[in-house]
Amino acid sequence: MTINQLQDEVIEEFSTFDDWMDKYQLLIDIGNEQDALDERYKTEQNLIDGCQSRVWLHADYHDGIIDFKAESDALIVKGIVALLIKVVSGHTPQEILDSELYFIERIGLREHLSPTRSNGLLAMIKQIKTYALVYSNK
Repeated sequence: MTINQLQDEVIEEFSTFDDWMDKYQLLIDIGNEQDALDERYKTEQNLIDGCQSRVWLHADYHDGIIDFKAESDALIVKGIVALLIKVVSGHTPQEILDSELYFIERIGLREHLSPTRSNGLLAMIKQIKTYALVYSNK
C-alpha cells in the first residue's frame, strides 16, 4: 500500500467516531496494539527532542526500505507515534520525503492536541523525515 492509501485508511477508521473521547480511546488502543520497543533501542540517541513525553524512535534500513519502531511512556502519544509509523514504515526514503502527512489534519488530531503535544508531533515527523533524508543518501 502507498503512504496515501494508508493515510486514507486511518482517516476512514477515525471517521467512524464523532466524539473526541472515542477518538482518543482509538489512539490509545492503536498504541497498545503496537509491539513494545526492544529495550536496546530505548537510548538517548533515539529519544525525540521536543516531546513533553518520552518518545523513542528507531529506524532500520534494508533493501531500500525504512522500518520504524517507536514507543512512548504516555498513552495518547504512544498512539500518535504508532499511527505515524503505521503510515510511513515499510516505504522508501524518497516516498517518505515526498509524502504530505495530511491525515493528521483530516482526522482533526492537530486541533485536539495541547500546544506541547502538537510540538511533539512536529518533532516526531521531523525525526522521521530526517531518517528518510539520511537513508536516501545511501
